[in-house]
Amino acid sequence: MATGTAASYPPPPPYYRLYSDYSTDPDSAPPPPLPIEGSYPLYGATYTTEAVLPSLEDQGVRQLYPKGPNIDFKKELMSLNRDLQLHILELADVLIERPSQYARRVEDISLILRNMHHLLNSLRPHQARATLIHILESQIQRRKQAVEDIKRRREEAQKLLKESIQILDSQ
Repeated sequence: MATGTAASYPPPPPYYRLYSDYSTDPDSAPPPPLPIEGSYPLYGATYTTEAVLPSLEDQGVRQLYPKGPNIDFKKELMSLNRDLQLHILELADVLIERPSQYARRVEDISLILRNMHHLLNSLRPHQARATLIHILESQIQRRKQAVEDIKRRREEAQKLLKESIQILDSQ
């Protein structure tokens, strides 16, 4: 059994001295670093702060649906889904008859799934706008209900005041 004493927690990092008591000096903390703009390296890869969905070609993946701005997402996703189902059935067939030749089918399935994932990711901005519209509409509805409730309570209060005044005048 060790006779030496050991701290249960390590000491705080040295930069804690940069901060003093917030209640006595709210400006004691150093300002936070400025946000990163442009590209930056992280874990050996270069990332960018731009919110742009890279194309499938940029990712080295073959695009299975037509290129262009006028894509019918529903039609293309349904088509890719049918292809996926067909390729999964073919994979099951290959695994039964020729198990050593399954790799090509798995690659095809992976390609279809990546295309479906890219199509769904390209719908994210539309989903965000629709969600924001829904949130704002529900906030407007709640505020209108609150205003109506305040008006109703004000009318009740005025009615009670009038009744009280009448009762006091009649006495």
